[in-house]
Amino acid sequence: MIRLGSNSPTRSLLLKNFGIDFIQNGGNFNEDSIKTTNPKSFCYEATKGKFDELYKKYGIEDMPLLVADSVVTCEGKLLRKAKDLNDARNMLDLQSGNKTSVITCMIYKSKTKELIDISITTYDFLPFDEKHKQEYLDSGECFGKAGAIMVEGFCKPYIKKVIGFESTSMGLCVEKLNYFI
Repeated sequence: MIRLGSNSPTRSLLLKNFGIDFIQNGGNFNEDSIKTTNPKSFCYEATKGKFDELYKKYGIEDMPLLVADSVVTCEGKLLRKAKDLNDARNMLDLQSGNKTSVITCMIYKSKTKELIDISITTYDFLPFDEKHKQEYLDSGECFGKAGAIMVEGFCKPYIKKVIGFESTSMGLCVEKLNYFI
């Protein structure tokens, strides 16, 4: 049994699908306190900030702690969660017909093991259909997602090529975690 330090339903689904027993306790770390715009650095700092907050609150005596965060980058730009519809549209326009990477950092700590991992999955997208993109934006599914993308949903028909694990792009590289624990 592990403690998932995240409020993400996608991360919990990934753990369930891999048969990893967990309880879910997210935190309140303020990502806006991070000043860097470097995507890898931002992802690590956000994960570390969340980990430190939850480690202080729960420790690891009862069970190991797992925390993760993801960001999207395209053309070297850090793409976080969309602030509004216009922000989401701009992110999707940038990624349409372009290479996009999802960076996920995870920190796992038990009494005997510690794993800090940064994984990257890169997608080469075909151009997004304008009507389909508008339907996706109107659905609101783009909110709460780094880069406003959902590779397991909206983006799936536009994937020309992928390098890396899909789980990384969904917020947690479960393949590496499962091997480690």
